[in-house]
Amino acid sequence: MKNAILLLFFVGVTFSNAQDSSINDLYDYDIEERLNELGIELTEPKEPKTFKISLAVKSGNMLYLSGNLPFSKTKNYKGKLGKDLTVEEGYDAARLVGVNHLSTLKLYLGDLNKVEKIVKVLGMVNSDPNFTDQSKVMNGFSDLMFEVFGERGLHARSAVGMAAIPFNGACEIEMIVQIKEE
Repeated sequence: MKNAILLLFFVGVTFSNAQDSSINDLYDYDIEERLNELGIELTEPKEPKTFKISLAVKSGNMLYLSGNLPFSKTKNYKGKLGKDLTVEEGYDAARLVGVNHLSTLKLYLGDLNKVEKIVKVLGMVNSDPNFTDQSKVMNGFSDLMFEVFGERGLHARSAVGMAAIPFNGACEIEMIVQIKEE
């Protein structure tokens, strides 16, 4: 019995130390430098003036980002996946939404190193009724979050097909982010 208790104590301490070590490993690089390495340029998002919404709302240490579309000054992805756009174009569209969300995070946090965890992502894909590869489209977003944040970028996710997206966007994505306590 005594040996079993000692073994449980040892396993608990080892597991606890392993967790602490992996958490510290998450912060071994600067996110801004990582964006430069990846060649990602952030834009300056603007709050919507025609709608009574905000791009992001903070509650406690959580930041809730509104749905964002795959539009930029240089590229707009419009149309239905499976009809107007390929899976590859959808992947690129979702990745562009990821860049737009990073820009929003930068605007609201001032420092992307304050992102502790990408918690939850909801991806809505403008889909032809027979299109079933929404998850492959959303991988463009998820892959980017992992490239930028490493383990902190792993998140829970839903990828669903929609009959229509505002402004005929290829997809709309919202996310929930845990930020460092101040």
